[in-house]
Amino acid sequence: MEMRSREDIEMGTDLTPPLPPLASSLHDSHLLSHCSACFSPLPPSPSPSPPPPTLHTLLSNNTNNPNTSNPSFLRYCSPLCSASDSPLHFSTAEHHLFLLPHSHPTTAHSSDLRAALRLLYVLRLHTQPPNRVCGLLTNRHHFVSECDDTLARIRDGGKAMAIARCMRDGREFSGDSRLEEALLCLVLTNAVEVQVNGGSALGIAVYDWCFSWINHSCSPNACYRFLPCPPETPLFSGKSGLQIVPGGDDEIEMENAVRSRIESIEGCNISGPRIIVRSIKAIKKGEEVWVAYTDLLQPKAIRHAELWVKYRFSCCCSRCNASPPTYVDLVLQEILAESNIDEEIRELTDYVDDAIADYLSVGNPEACCEMLEKVLVQGLPDEQLEPIVGKSRANIRLHALHHLSLATYTTLASAYTVRASQLLDPHSEMDGDELEALSLSKTSAAYSLLLAGATHHLFLSDSSLISSTANFWMNAGESLLSLARSSLWNSFVQWRLPLLNLLSLQSHKCYKCSLADKFEANSFGSEAQSGGLENISKQFLNCISSITPKVWSSLIQARHLCKIFKDPSDINWLGQMETFKIWDFLAHSGCTSSSQHEESINECEAQRDTNQERINMYKLGFHCLLYGGFLSSICYGPSSFLTCYIRNLVCGEESLTGNSSHQKDPVSKFQV
Repeated sequence: MEMRSREDIEMGTDLTPPLPPLASSLHDSHLLSHCSACFSPLPPSPSPSPPPPTLHTLLSNNTNNPNTSNPSFLRYCSPLCSASDSPLHFSTAEHHLFLLPHSHPTTAHSSDLRAALRLLYVLRLHTQPPNRVCGLLTNRHHFVSECDDTLARIRDGGKAMAIARCMRDGREFSGDSRLEEALLCLVLTNAVEVQVNGGSALGIAVYDWCFSWINHSCSPNACYRFLPCPPETPLFSGKSGLQIVPGGDDEIEMENAVRSRIESIEGCNISGPRIIVRSIKAIKKGEEVWVAYTDLLQPKAIRHAELWVKYRFSCCCSRCNASPPTYVDLVLQEILAESNIDEEIRELTDYVDDAIADYLSVGNPEACCEMLEKVLVQGLPDEQLEPIVGKSRANIRLHALHHLSLATYTTLASAYTVRASQLLDPHSEMDGDELEALSLSKTSAAYSLLLAGATHHLFLSDSSLISSTANFWMNAGESLLSLARSSLWNSFVQWRLPLLNLLSLQSHKCYKCSLADKFEANSFGSEAQSGGLENISKQFLNCISSITPKVWSSLIQARHLCKIFKDPSDINWLGQMETFKIWDFLAHSGCTSSSQHEESINECEAQRDTNQERINMYKLGFHCLLYGGFLSSICYGPSSFLTCYIRNLVCGEESLTGNSSHQKDPVSKFQV
């Protein structure tokens, strides 16, 4: 099945109204922090209180009371949400699922099982369904054909769901869980991760054919966003507002799905997060609409592996079938070696993945920085190379635009921010060296800017990367603004450098580009639809090309690795090179890994015009933030959360000084 455009569509146009889910469920980790009905974050407690109990503790307290209709481990943002969702939670047997022994293999992550139970209840199914339910593919025959972790999850999950339903009904489990397995397969095939307001995934939701029939492409022409909606939000029904229509050869299936749509809406969870599909390219009448099911900044082999594991299909889109491969796919897997050695690539990939995973789980940012920067400079450490009898091991190194390099820049930007925050934490055992913290914050901003420039270089070759590019430019802008506004600069007072005067945003307005004017006029959306993307992008690049050199040398200071990039806002000189040897540059320049950290700031460097340096950082961050906002308005609309967030960042503080109204240090405020 597929969805096609009803008419000619411009870039940056909503293709659907807000569509309600058939079923939705929070991830277990968010059950205590978000509303189980509408997914809105719960308000903080007005007074200090003890840490909230864990989900495991709450579940244990409810185990002996299986008939509780409003279990204490559910949280709601309002009485209306509670009245809407709590009875449904009990009627679907979700509550009984939680009461299964905690040693059960399915109880650790239950959002997919709970969504499947809700679908069973909403769709009123009692016998094993065919391959499609309300037009949605179950894909069960593909999932059960391979003996892997997914099959084990389906078997165990289906059994757990069946037992929970028997507990609800007061009957014995017969051993037959084929119906539950089929609905769980439907959820695995059709559910999407719900990310609200640009945050992490809160849970999952299943939508009807209006969304679920939109196929995947690694070069999509549409994307989607979510809206948390309370129960009183009016439902969309019928075809009004839809700019896309079903397509395909199975006319009977299409008729059945359309006929069942009204019934499915009447039974769906009306308080779940709504989804809106939006064009990111111009789409012609009758052209198929595609969205991405996976990370587009991964090379073809990884994308295909993820799509097969999750959805059991192989992508045959224009990007995957391109011969020769597209420039983006070539550079995302580019390595620097005389030959392509699969074993060495695997070891290097595992090493980088492990370093990032350890940082995220253990939280040792200094060790993470040392490991990842060593990989970028030297490749895989010799001690990590597994010996092979009768074969010499050739170390390989990553191209600066390799997908692992991009992941490394992202992690390093975050890790350096955490290191700076730890230095300033009054409860930390570390010395609060403000100058060192400022240097670490600069390095974090440098990696954020490098990541944005690298992604933009790829975006120029494939406009499908617009969403990632928008996010990275916004992150870079926020990082630079936070750095420019940081009270850490007050450490220079000992060298008698003057403090900045109050400066309004109008003082930094750029008259070479129209980003600020269009942002203030809230006209980003209309500008994109009138074909202004190319013009605004050129203006933006022209502006930052004159500002970045004034900032870049200060940002990279003692971090020699970043010095290989002449200008992070223009990486054409790098991307066009067949080979680019980071280690050769370092050898000839006498640079070493940043783990061998030189004195970050000396007295001579402190004599520079620090005020002008901060102003330039502010101007660059201002441009990056607004350009990222412009791109995000194409993806998510001019009234999205991100646009409001950018407005607060830009307009919320009008001074770069360290006076009393801006004493709060923003170094730890932003995340990459």
